[in-house]
This record gives sequence, structure tokens and C-alpha cells, in this order.
Amino acid sequence: MKATVYVTIKESVLDPQGNAVQGALHSLGFAEVEKVRIGKYMELELGTEDPAEAEERLRAMCEKLLANTVVEDFRYEIA
Repeated sequence: MKATVYVTIKESVLDPQGNAVQGALHSLGFAEVEKVRIGKYMELELGTEDPAEAEERLRAMCEKLLANTVVEDFRYEIA
């Protein structure tokens, strides 16, 4: 079973890396970019065929390691 995890900085948290990328895009002539938020994308292969178990384990992975839940949000998809 394949899982895709998306981790993003919470809207209430400043994103200096996103601001730097936005500034660089503006300097390259892409003035239409109004906001950039940087995140993480992960693909995991899970050794289970039980969707409920996969979701439970994936949520635990995100909460314990993959995302800093103080400043980041996460979502995932299981296929």
C-alpha cells in the first residue's frame, strides 16, 4: 500500500523560506506570485493491506516524526 504525506507550515506561522523564494521569483520577473509557502512531500510504501491499520499507523508516524505538529499541518492519501 502506498501513502503520500504532505506537510505544510501552519498559516499562523511565518515562512521565511517561502518569503525568500517569493523574493527570488519577483527578481526573476515573476511579479504575479503573491505568496509562497514551502512544505514537504513524502511517499511511503506500507507493508499492510488493511486500510484502517495503514491510516492509524500513518497518523502516528506523522504525529511522532514526519511533522512538527506545533508549527506544521499534515495530510495524507493512501492508495
